[in-house]
Amino acid sequence: MYRTNTCGELRLSDAGRQVTLAGWVQRVRKMGGMTFVDLRDRYGITQLVFDESKDAALCENANKLGREWCVQVVGTVSERQSKNPKMPTGDIEILADRLNVLSESDTPPFTIEDQTDGGDELRMKYRYLDLRRACVRKNLELRHKMTILTRNYLDSHDFIEVETPILIGSTPEGARDFVVPSRMNPGQFYALPQSPQTLKQLLMVSGFDRYFQIAKCFRDEDLRADRQPEFTQIDCEMSFADQEDVLEIFEGLVRYIFKETRGVELPAKLQQMTWHEAMRRFGSDKPDLRFGMEFVELMDVLKGTGSFPVFNEAEYIGGICAKGCANYTRKQLDELTDFVKRPQVGAKGLVYVKFNEDGTVKSSIDKFYEPEVWQKLKTAMGAEDGDLVLILSGDKANKTRTQLCTLRLEMGDRLGLRDKNTFECLWIVDFPLFEWSDEEQRLMATHHPFTLPNPDDIPLLDTAPEKVRAVAYDFVCNGVELGGGSLRIHEGKLQEKMFEILGFTPEKAMAQFGFLINAFKYGAPPHAGLAFGLDRFVSLVAGLDSIRDCIAFPKNNSGRDVMLDAPSFIDQAQLDELQIQLDLHSDDEA
Repeated sequence: MYRTNTCGELRLSDAGRQVTLAGWVQRVRKMGGMTFVDLRDRYGITQLVFDESKDAALCENANKLGREWCVQVVGTVSERQSKNPKMPTGDIEILADRLNVLSESDTPPFTIEDQTDGGDELRMKYRYLDLRRACVRKNLELRHKMTILTRNYLDSHDFIEVETPILIGSTPEGARDFVVPSRMNPGQFYALPQSPQTLKQLLMVSGFDRYFQIAKCFRDEDLRADRQPEFTQIDCEMSFADQEDVLEIFEGLVRYIFKETRGVELPAKLQQMTWHEAMRRFGSDKPDLRFGMEFVELMDVLKGTGSFPVFNEAEYIGGICAKGCANYTRKQLDELTDFVKRPQVGAKGLVYVKFNEDGTVKSSIDKFYEPEVWQKLKTAMGAEDGDLVLILSGDKANKTRTQLCTLRLEMGDRLGLRDKNTFECLWIVDFPLFEWSDEEQRLMATHHPFTLPNPDDIPLLDTAPEKVRAVAYDFVCNGVELGGGSLRIHEGKLQEKMFEILGFTPEKAMAQFGFLINAFKYGAPPHAGLAFGLDRFVSLVAGLDSIRDCIAFPKNNSGRDVMLDAPSFIDQAQLDELQIQLDLHSDDEA
């Protein structure tokens, strides 16, 4: 037996017991004739005491211990003279009788502490060491707990867990696929699933009326803080369900998870907001409702009421009111102007209006407007003396709203209004069914081609498909899209119509999705589904800025695993066996 107890469980009630512990050396401190060792395992830290006056050889061996050595110790639990209230085991210590070095360690490349001196790339290279840090370990423990809670909740609502294949056919409509060559079928490739979408729909046809899966998914996309090339979904599908059925079930799941993990009680009924309303009020289909600063459209106030040509030529003018910020300095305002001009935001400039505490008004475009216009602006914005109004304009309404949204979030951060311990959740509904792709020069499915059009809008499929609404819904919390889904098309003719609008020939549609179209001929039930991004969900509940810290072995921002050095080249023998010949182009040629 390597241990009788863990390093996090012993308490004062265990005093006098002989125990055996095993773990890693966190630190060694020599004080006179005493040596103190902090021993760490997954469960916590326990202080070991080696007394030179009782066993000099044992104490000498303890002094030789280095950080991260793996050791076993036998000793007696004793009340600690100098207690540490910050540690769960801070009332006790182990008076060591025996020490066994199980494995020595090189000096770690960074300190194994919550506040470490290791940068991201270094910690990712030695991720197995990074995972020893308590703060990272707790994220994975939270992930485990949320997964167990999810399974228990869905099981209690008659969902059955079914595993779907990882090697499937390529369906490039949407994000890029990762492809896998088939040795037994030369020249042919599997794809890794972006989602189990069509497979779970087939399960509905099969009569498994409530399915779920903690599903691994893959998308060959550019990366960011909340995106990885491989990720995990809480993937669900229901037969004989309408939108409210789905929202009720999964509101319950979210409410259950927040209560069990954070002790947070969400409202009994979450609000719903249409896509158009969210764009109009917040410039985003995932609005952060933890703070105000709602958009106010200012066309009537500022267009044609002065001589400022930018506003007079604009198709949209909108503003936000930053309460109590009229004292912003010129330097701060210049910083905001530079911020909105960054390529990631794309605005051409920023107009500010200060409503000062003394009742005076100061604006970057003072000379273009009479004083009465500023009073109308003040009323329209709901501003008071001491407030700052920030205004953007542009020739496309939604593009400018998106820029204003980025500015709103920046102000929320600067003013400390985005508290990670506050959770504001809602559903966004009534998305457009299609969106225009400048790159493809055609309509694309906003979500995917299996989404049901709003029945009231089906006549528009032939005349104005861009106006058709989807019976789709996204779950949003604190400005993060945690999940989304839709009612699905279950009739073959309507599915074929969708493919036609998306530019599929009948032959191409059958080649890629014939299995689904054919399945719909055999009594397909009405069905709907939803998937939550587990990585995002865990990172939000944990208050993290990146999903990487709740994934055991994540990729970096270039999609590389720097620990395994993947992706990497493979041997020529493997290429020959797969009958693959490489023709790599340089960046210049590409």
